[in-house]
Amino acid sequence: PGRPRSIRADEAIIEATLDLLAEGSTIEALSIEAIATRAGVGKATIYRRWAGKDALLLDALRRLKGVMAQPAGHSVRDDLVLLVGAIGKNVDPRAAKIMPCLAPAVNRSADQFQLYQNIISPRRQLMREVLRRGIDEGVLRADIDVEVTMALLTGPMLIQRVLQWNPDLDEQSLPERVVDAVLEGIRSR
Repeated sequence: PGRPRSIRADEAIIEATLDLLAEGSTIEALSIEAIATRAGVGKATIYRRWAGKDALLLDALRRLKGVMAQPAGHSVRDDLVLLVGAIGKNVDPRAAKIMPCLAPAVNRSADQFQLYQNIISPRRQLMREVLRRGIDEGVLRADIDVEVTMALLTGPMLIQRVLQWNPDLDEQSLPERVVDAVLEGIRSR
């Protein structure tokens, strides 16, 4: 019963949230009132859609991260290259301004840490599944530490894409180079 939800309002609210974050608002300072004002809706409109700021942030940041890469399942190497290539790669230009600002919030607040984990956890799980499939298929050594291997694959991409650590590295070939270097140490002999 009642009037159907406006998809336009949903979009405006998410966009307002991302715009405010990209313009420098911290997660702590971001308010439902500011989002409502920017989106041109009432606060009640937001609360009808999301239980609170954390739920809205989760949806907004998931949108910013984009759709998860889906491994084809034919080759462990190719699947890892796909997943590693997606790390820190965002089609939304606001991500370059927002994502680096999340680290302090994640480190200061248990709530923000959990928000970040909720976004990243499904992506980590995909990589974990590919590595375990590699072990099951005998492509990777059975004794590898899957969690450390994920950190080895993820770290170089994050530091390069988020911090632009080495401007001389070729971003197009980096995922393959990282995966090949790590595979050299964990491949079954």
